[in-house]
Amino acid sequence: MGRRRICWGGCDGGEKFLDIKGVVSKLKAKKVLLGYTKEWSGIDLKPFDNSAITTLEEHIKRRWADISAETAGEQYTPDDVIGLIAEIIASKIEDSDRLLKIYDCTCGGGNLLFGVEDRIHERSKRLTQTFGQDWNDALYALAKIESRFRVDSKIEHGNTLVDDKFYNDEFDVVIANPPYGVSWKGYEKDLRNDKTQRFQFLPSISDGQLLFMQHLVAKLNATGMGVVVHNGSTLFSGDAGSSESNIRKWMLDSDLVEAIVQLPTDEFFNTGIYTYLWVLNKRKTADRKDRVMLINASEKFKPLKKNKGSKRKEVDEASRLEIVETLARFVDNDYARVFDKEFFYFNKQAIVLTNVDEQGKTFASQLKEGASSLKLVPLKLENGDRTLTEFVITTYDSERFGSLAQAYEQDIKPFMSALDYKEQPLKVMTAKGMYWFDTERETLVKEALGKRGELGCGKIVVKAAWKKGTKTLPERVEVTVELTPDYQKDYEIVPFHRDEGENQAAIAAFMAKYITKPFEYLENVVGVEINFNKVFYQPETLRSVEEILGEIALLDQALGRLEQGLSL
Repeated sequence: MGRRRICWGGCDGGEKFLDIKGVVSKLKAKKVLLGYTKEWSGIDLKPFDNSAITTLEEHIKRRWADISAETAGEQYTPDDVIGLIAEIIASKIEDSDRLLKIYDCTCGGGNLLFGVEDRIHERSKRLTQTFGQDWNDALYALAKIESRFRVDSKIEHGNTLVDDKFYNDEFDVVIANPPYGVSWKGYEKDLRNDKTQRFQFLPSISDGQLLFMQHLVAKLNATGMGVVVHNGSTLFSGDAGSSESNIRKWMLDSDLVEAIVQLPTDEFFNTGIYTYLWVLNKRKTADRKDRVMLINASEKFKPLKKNKGSKRKEVDEASRLEIVETLARFVDNDYARVFDKEFFYFNKQAIVLTNVDEQGKTFASQLKEGASSLKLVPLKLENGDRTLTEFVITTYDSERFGSLAQAYEQDIKPFMSALDYKEQPLKVMTAKGMYWFDTERETLVKEALGKRGELGCGKIVVKAAWKKGTKTLPERVEVTVELTPDYQKDYEIVPFHRDEGENQAAIAAFMAKYITKPFEYLENVVGVEINFNKVFYQPETLRSVEEILGEIALLDQALGRLEQGLSL
């Protein structure tokens, strides 16, 4: 289609961010301006488009990424990944007279944004309008300059998360490759006070990827779709109930995710990690409602003849078309599977266990109704190394400590904290008898008048507290001892069921099968995790016993010949 020159906000909006005057001044000061200019004037730049120029800029940035705090975590999108994203987008775009609005919230130099636009023009006759924002000065400038030679393109400068330049706009297509593992601590106050309602949950402050994801979802119109590049942390970071898990659950509950594509390793210029394409779609067909496809494209590549930094592979055109066809068919094959969204949900059921001794007895059965513990009035406490006979302490060793409070902090409190009734021969003597814990039978024992009685599994709890002096009582340290049931909080991970009744029945069945001790239910939290390794795990094929024995026999024969040779 033809192009016309459009200038949004002035035709010189990008050049100042390249700081051309500043660069010229520096070259002039070093007395190399003339030679530098002469060399550049001999290069014909006409054959190079925005993608080639921007890729050059991004390669230069990549070389410095390891030592630049500003660029750490930024993974520049290579052409083959841009091609795959563009093919996915283009495959879902229908011919129409309606203007198609495309948005990239971290557009960099515009490679991804304009690459998708160009591919759509190749595949259809749709009129497009592109929107992008980035806060890197030089890359923004490149995108801004390119936008002046495109039909209806608007590029803005600034931090998308705190200063959305398109706050009133919604888009048909959203795309982005936001930075990975980059902290948003510097913008924490602004984001916690955000009034745009873009963010359902705020993820870990050390990684802002899911902030960009939520921003992009908020920018989709009622029938919009998109593709977003992330690393693996967005799939599985955070436990059930965490913001990361809640964001994933919110997206699946809202039926926004159509597919996730795992790309090969060594795909990006400055990282060898796995990366993933999240395919978003607010206009799913009926057969895709509440379903998600996982595509393991980790083996869909060709090795590069020459490495580019960490980039050793590329998703070639044949592989790209195959991936797009797999997504279009939306049926299982050897590297793709379709799941109901609830497959990725799980129950994290909290319970309180009551530990029992080897006879199945708990100390709780010894307590009076309504009592939670048995408070003892000790006469002596010993742990094999130290004996305590004073339980309201008002004196201290003045040669070692300057006050009772100091003696408490430096001696009594550490001693009490170190007491372990299971690891030490801790014994408590009272007027009624002696108490200790039998580690072999896992039970509390009371011995009185030469008779031993087992009380069931429980704890010996020793506490010390420093008290200020009052009008009637002196400054003191009070030591208390009590016997309590042995409660233990635990969590059980149980598969999730869509129907609430079935889900509760599944939890109850799990508990009946695997939990043998008395317990009480606490809260249940539903988490979401997307685990490619679990879905596409291929167990290693083990060799047969016969094959291994055959090899051993051959080795024995070889050793025999060696021994025979040595004996000669």
